[in-house]
Amino acid sequence: QQFRNPQSRPKSNITFQHVEDLGQSTVLEKLGFQLELFLQQRFTSLGYFCAKNPLKVLLTGVLVTSALAFGIRYLEVTTDPVKLWASPNSRSRKERDYFEKHFEPFYRIEQVIVTASGIPNVLHNTSNGVIEFGPVFNKTFLYEIKKLQDRLEMLGKPLSGLEKICFAPMSSSGSAGAESHCAVQSIWGYYNNDETVFNRTAKDREGFSTNYLDRFMKCSQNPYRCLAPYGGPIDPAIALGGFLDANDAKDSHLDGVYQKATAVIITFIIKNHHDEHKLKPALEWESLFLDFMKNWTTHEKPEFLDVAFSAERSVQDQLEEESKSELKTITLSYVIMFLYVSIALGHVKNLSMLLYTSKISLGFGGVVMVLVSVMASAGLFGYIGLPATIITLEVMPFLVLAIGVDNMFIIVQTFQREKRLSGETVEHHIARTLGKVASSILLTSISETVCFLLGSMSDMPAVKGFALYAAVALFIDFLLQITCFVSLLTLDTKTQNAGLQFISCAKKSTTSRHPSVDDISTNREVDTRHDLESDSFDPSPSFGVYQFFQTIYIPFLLSKYVRPLVIVAFLLLLSSSIVVIPNIEIGLDKELSVSESSYVYKYFTFLTKYLSMGPPVYFVITEGLNYSDTNVQNAICSSARCDPDSLVATIYSASTWSNKTYIAAPSNSWLDDYFGWSASPEECCKMTESGHFCPHSMMGCDECNLTPNSIGRPNVDSFEKFISFFLKDNPDQFCVKGGHAAYSQAVNLYEYNNRTHVGATHFQTFHTVMRSSKDYYSALIQARSLAENMTQVLQHKLNTTVTVFPYSVFYVFFEQYLTSWKDMFSSLGISLLSIFLVSLVLMGFNLSAACIIVLTIFMTIINIIGFMFWFGISLNALSIVNLVMAIGISVEFCSHFVHSFTNSIHVSSIERVSESLSKTGSSVFSGITLTKFGGIIVLAFARSKIFKIFYFRMYFLIVVFGAMHGLVFLPVLLSYIGPPMNREKYKYYQNKCQEEETTRRMKRLDKKNKSNNKYCHNKNNNNTSIVQNYEDNDKNENYYYL
Repeated sequence: QQFRNPQSRPKSNITFQHVEDLGQSTVLEKLGFQLELFLQQRFTSLGYFCAKNPLKVLLTGVLVTSALAFGIRYLEVTTDPVKLWASPNSRSRKERDYFEKHFEPFYRIEQVIVTASGIPNVLHNTSNGVIEFGPVFNKTFLYEIKKLQDRLEMLGKPLSGLEKICFAPMSSSGSAGAESHCAVQSIWGYYNNDETVFNRTAKDREGFSTNYLDRFMKCSQNPYRCLAPYGGPIDPAIALGGFLDANDAKDSHLDGVYQKATAVIITFIIKNHHDEHKLKPALEWESLFLDFMKNWTTHEKPEFLDVAFSAERSVQDQLEEESKSELKTITLSYVIMFLYVSIALGHVKNLSMLLYTSKISLGFGGVVMVLVSVMASAGLFGYIGLPATIITLEVMPFLVLAIGVDNMFIIVQTFQREKRLSGETVEHHIARTLGKVASSILLTSISETVCFLLGSMSDMPAVKGFALYAAVALFIDFLLQITCFVSLLTLDTKTQNAGLQFISCAKKSTTSRHPSVDDISTNREVDTRHDLESDSFDPSPSFGVYQFFQTIYIPFLLSKYVRPLVIVAFLLLLSSSIVVIPNIEIGLDKELSVSESSYVYKYFTFLTKYLSMGPPVYFVITEGLNYSDTNVQNAICSSARCDPDSLVATIYSASTWSNKTYIAAPSNSWLDDYFGWSASPEECCKMTESGHFCPHSMMGCDECNLTPNSIGRPNVDSFEKFISFFLKDNPDQFCVKGGHAAYSQAVNLYEYNNRTHVGATHFQTFHTVMRSSKDYYSALIQARSLAENMTQVLQHKLNTTVTVFPYSVFYVFFEQYLTSWKDMFSSLGISLLSIFLVSLVLMGFNLSAACIIVLTIFMTIINIIGFMFWFGISLNALSIVNLVMAIGISVEFCSHFVHSFTNSIHVSSIERVSESLSKTGSSVFSGITLTKFGGIIVLAFARSKIFKIFYFRMYFLIVVFGAMHGLVFLPVLLSYIGPPMNREKYKYYQNKCQEEETTRRMKRLDKKNKSNNKYCHNKNNNNTSIVQNYEDNDKNENYYYL
């Protein structure tokens, strides 16, 4: 239409080539063009149907999506960190399940760390000279610790007190009958939780006064000499902290350092359950514990104390609280994006026309469709029974909105730029628009859907769940955009036209016939006598982003001096990113999971600063060994006659190299303690007259009739008979080897042929203190290496198939970091391969175009990964999920542009790039780029560090590098090595154009002849001579049609 007036036509620098000059079309060119033409016709038909029946289409969409979204009521959201981070098929999950099946779930830990503030060190005069103790040994300080501990132990009494839920190893059932039986690790355990014992004084042989400090030194050197009220020892490395500096953190063999402690640690050990009903009392007590500590810290804490505390539920509670607190931030982000979309979709020339020319209702409807697609995806998986994760629900809307907005801008702006043909209805206009752009949207949507579906093959639950939910949501959003959004655009356009016509009082009627679907799918002009819209209604963007691209950006970018600089700059950027990628840290520091104002953040800080002993680690031996066999015993134990490379000896050897092995201490050995217990039947092993077990502390019981073998150990019969007695006997000062407290849960017993056998068992030690994610996964690597060595030794010596594996409560969370690089590259590789295959097919089997798309996306992702190093973003499940998402968003930045480039029938690659940038590039920039920037900036003000780092920083990188590669590098690359024009398509439209031109000019000639007889003498001449009379006026018409 813009060339109707000859005087206003610009001079075209494009001229037709003769068909024979182009050469023969290849089979792939023909096949690709036929596919493109087929898709254009089908989408044109679909667009016409949706535009003709908008209410029916919208109602159908509402009913279908509502039915799907209804499944949200069945949706489960996974909050269990184990299910979130570890695959059910992972080694750590299997070993964890084995441990909990044969023993018990690891305990729940409630902990209080108290330091002294403004208290000087304590000096103690002894026969060995003056000994300086840390400030926590101040008597007043310790009294306050005692008061605090007593009040915590009384929480919830009498109905739901600590004794109902705590781990009590001395009781027969493992549950306490009184709070004194609860396993509490505290310095007051050395004094039997009794101030009288604490205040006892005496004189030593040299006449020096001894007091509570001397008792501490004696007890800390041998904790079994001062058993706590619960019946077990107090480990000074657990009850105290701050006596090791950073250089000594992994050195477990430092004597005489406990008195330097600067922190006291109170640890309550609670029984754990997977059954939520059984776990409920523990959760309730933990809530009481947290409420009390918050109140005590605020209102009752003495000034000379500084306190940090945490319960087992604290991290999960804080994550939920952080998610709720960031809801306002996320909502504001989406509101900003919605407002931008609503305004930017319109064409506002002046404020007086704002309500009519803005697309508030259309933008709102488009955003609602995005949210509906997310809800429908969640509902579908609710029906299926696949749980969602917090990560999925937080990231997926951002992804779907980014892609959905981009497609909306492409549809709407193409509709605005495509002038309505004379006599063409709104329905046909919209149908023609959809036919033109839908194949590009199909390309990106199918690419992204397949990309995420294949990404769901990942073993990492967080990545797997996100990929599945995102794939379905994107596909649903695609269906809604090519149906419901088209219907919504029809209603919005009719409403806008009606409003504008009312304001201008200038309705124009048309009498031309309506074009057919075939007409509009091939851009055939039916009649040019009238124009439906006046100039005041011109929706083509002649300002803003579109004009900036046309007049400034494209000439600058495609100049002969800038293009080579762009290639060099991006190659340098790629190289610099590749160089720093190996230096990216792996892991997720626990401090990032909570805000700095949280009590949990302070606890994590204290934990890193003062903790002197790491988590317990268990070396588990699977069932299958005969422990009554001397050879088996020698391969396990560490006492006399045991092998020097036995399992327990290996652990001891590893503890001497704790700075490398992360093993802090020798292991407790039930086998060695059983030998010692059975060697003292007069003190330890007792039985009734009927031969049943009798506690050694009970009067009137007989000694066990133990029969030793040649090396002083119980023989086979005695071993199997009395092993259960050993595991039932409580230790005390008369028989410290009783195994009930320490080993009752460490040894599985089973009956076979009326004999007791030992099944699976474990040997416990401790890791060194962990201060970073690297320490955690390095400890896991070392423990597994140690266990593999043990397995090889046992299998070689004993000709058995039993295995040894390490288990610690944190392994299941940190195992992912052992394969983070592999998981990341495999997920990205599969995604890129899927995009290549889909692009190859839907781009008309254009191999070079598919390769260019994948190359550009690859460079984008490499740059994002490289800048993760500079932005302080570590590699973990969160960042891998974001990288997978980045591939999906990068498709939007690249595929639309390449599709537009390959569909252009300009001969010169520069001209095709210029056309694609002005049409598609401006839509991508004003769509996904500017929309996401508005939403991302808000995330910078989030409280949570996770939001700031893994959402704001990573999303910022995704959008910046996606835009840079899609709008700067890709156009330049295509200008150099872009695929050639499809000759089959060029020939088709050239022939179509010439046919239409001849027909149209003949119509003009007929009209001219009727009004002016000066051409009548030519009516019998050749048509070509007649058409030639108009050549000067219409020489640009062919270019317009192309």
